[in-house]
Formats: sequence, structure tokens, C-alpha cells
Amino acid sequence: MRINRFDTNIQHVIPLALLMVFAFSCSRSAEEQPVMPPATHPLARDYIGYGVVNVSFTNLLSESGPNGVSQGYIRKGTIVRIIERAQVKNKGKIESWILGESNYQSSGDVSRGWLQESALLIFDSESQANTASKAMNQ
Repeated sequence: MRINRFDTNIQHVIPLALLMVFAFSCSRSAEEQPVMPPATHPLARDYIGYGVVNVSFTNLLSESGPNGVSQGYIRKGTIVRIIERAQVKNKGKIESWILGESNYQSSGDVSRGWLQESALLIFDSESQANTASKAMNQ
């Protein structure tokens, strides 16, 4: 009786294939855990970053753009928490504006308003903004 080479190969391939199917089917967990984002996801923050006023003084406006009503002035070195960014077209040019919060007034109340982004240095953390503010005020 002559053994066919094809029959010998099949005898080895079939058990190997069954072993691979079994191995891959056992590696999955029956109760897979859903992927959860980290608790401090950067998009979940209520602010974007911090800015430090880098000009002698700048207006805090009621709305972005040159048509906003002045709500007061902020001096150089003042730290502003950035809430939102906007781009406004003014005389054919695009200007970047930020909505910020600061307690720059002597009463200690927090004020919110729009500032031209060019009047600020922007930082990711409050500690970086504090360092820059202290350096400006020396």
C-alpha cells in the first residue's frame, strides 16, 4: 500500500489548525471590560489654560472683537484663566480673542471678559503662569 504525500500533510495540518482555533478562542475573556477614558481627560476641563498679560495694560471687553464694551483694564503680569478662544474678522484681518477669568480687581471678585490673545503669554498650567507673572513684575 502506497501512502500519498497529500494524506500525510493533511494529517499534520488538521490537528495544527484545530489547535490554533482552540488557542485563539480561549484567549478572549467572556466578560470584556469597556475602555474608559482617564478621570482627568484634558477635554473635560472647564478651562483651556492660563494667560499672563504681557503689555502695560489691556481692556477686558464684554464681547470678542473691537465692538465690545470695556469692563475695565488689566495690568501687565495679571494671570487670566482661559475659558474659550474665538477668531474675529476685523477690517479684513483675523484676530484671535480669548474669554478669560481673573480676580484683578482689588475687591477680589472674579471678572470674566474678552481679551486680545496677542496681549497674553499662554501657558498650560497655573504654576507656569505664576512663574512668568513673577518674572514680569520684578
